[in-house]
Amino acid sequence: MDATRRRLVDELYARSKEHDESRSDRLERFRNVEPPTAELLGVLIRATGARRILELGTSNGYSTIWLADAAQDTGGTVVSVDVDADRTDLARQNLRDVGLEERAELRTENAAETLARSGDAAWEFVFLDAERPAYPGYQRDLIRTLAPGGLLAVDNVRSHEHELIEFTSLIEAEPALTQTVVPVGAGLRLAVRYRRS
Repeated sequence: MDATRRRLVDELYARSKEHDESRSDRLERFRNVEPPTAELLGVLIRATGARRILELGTSNGYSTIWLADAAQDTGGTVVSVDVDADRTDLARQNLRDVGLEERAELRTENAAETLARSGDAAWEFVFLDAERPAYPGYQRDLIRTLAPGGLLAVDNVRSHEHELIEFTSLIEAEPALTQTVVPVGAGLRLAVRYRRS
């Protein structure tokens, strides 16, 4: 990420954090990933050369910017979905401010619907950072739509481990994946689909 874009992104994170600290209702908060997590996502996209990138949970677009910046290097694009139309509009403006609006398609829709409509092996990189109680219902389509060699990244696996017990059990039992948890930010599960599956 170049210095100008990095400065703008750092300012966005600082504003978002200040906003969140003034809200008691978690649904009113932006709940952005921590900067080290965002940076790692960008590194992983570049390392894998991923071009077809899906983000489930846009919020105000902070993480989307990191994904789109990496996609700019790989020649890829990001599809990011969120159920909140106001958040989608805000994310679109934030992407425009950093010159990445052409790298990301923002949709206001339910993540389950996005996954259900996606073709087999449609995505090379999936970042899951949405409403955690819904994750078990995503599991089958997450695996189906993840390309062989594709990477699934799931945030908050340490900070909200208690909310992810069922999903974690499903993912850890999935024979198509090899995976680990990285102790960065709120905890990031990384799962790669075996090429032979």
